[in-house]
Amino acid sequence: MSHDLLVLHALRCVGAAGLARVASFTGLSEAEVESELIDLAVAGLVTHHREFGGWALTASGKAADLERTTAELDAAGTRRELAEAFDQFLVLNPELLDLCTAWQIRSTDGTVNDHGDATYDARVLGLFEDFHGRAVKVIAALSTALPRFARYEDRLAQALGRARAGELGYVADEIGSFHAVWAELHEDLLATLGIQRW
Repeated sequence: MSHDLLVLHALRCVGAAGLARVASFTGLSEAEVESELIDLAVAGLVTHHREFGGWALTASGKAADLERTTAELDAAGTRRELAEAFDQFLVLNPELLDLCTAWQIRSTDGTVNDHGDATYDARVLGLFEDFHGRAVKVIAALSTALPRFARYEDRLAQALGRARAGELGYVADEIGSFHAVWAELHEDLLATLGIQRW
């Protein structure tokens, strides 16, 4: 996927966002992202919102992304395979949401997790590691259908590694957290397959 399409698609998947969020999604530098966004704005596909300093798709940008991702999937000829892998993703999705809840609210007593109990946090992180092992298999199936989905494996592994190293925000709070990356993958799948969430 070209840089301009990757940036355009990032805004389709994450919504209105600043440079850091788009860079996190694409793997490009913020300078590269800004350059692509300016070109996309000149083409009328994105707009900059001064109020929050972020970028968003225009109606034309959303239509262009839909057209390009549809063409990408049609050219690959793997719509059925991607849909089957998406079904596997949907099996895992409720478990991930439950794990995030357990990370934020202690399942043992229903209180907010202030991360003062290292044993509890280690237990939940262990469950995330187990989940990640199964998620990698789903991502492998997704990336067999469309290679660009492979980047999610690295992004999830990076988030989990940072959380294990003590950066606890990378479980569910930071831009590049495990939960944020998983949510972006979900939106990417819906957008690529042309599925309306509601």
